Amino acid sequence: MNGEQIAKEAVAALEAKQGDDIRLYDVRGISSITDYTVVATGTSAPHLKALISETQRHMKELGVASYRFSGDPASGWVIVDYITAVIHVFSAEARAYYAIERLWTQEQNPDNGTEAE
Repeated sequence: MNGEQIAKEAVAALEAKQGDDIRLYDVRGISSITDYTVVATGTSAPHLKALISETQRHMKELGVASYRFSGDPASGWVIVDYITAVIHVFSAEARAYYAIERLWTQEQNPDNGTEAE
């Protein structure tokens, strides 16, 4: 399964557990770490845990193993690394604070820091 398929399957798993503001970014040529990044928001620590658990369960069912898992739902940020796709699940506060999505949108359009069209 390629990175785009993994990312899309992660989106489906996050949607199944009612993740908020789910975004899939194609970061090939921007990131040296991964090809796709998925970002989602959960409403509470238990919701973050459910979002990540469902993503991992769904991927395992598809035969896709994660390389690394980092973070704790109580911290507001959990990452699951599938090498070609990295899944970030945040609390609303942590997502606003870290604003990691700006890394990719500024890189795509460095003149004004907005998302490229």
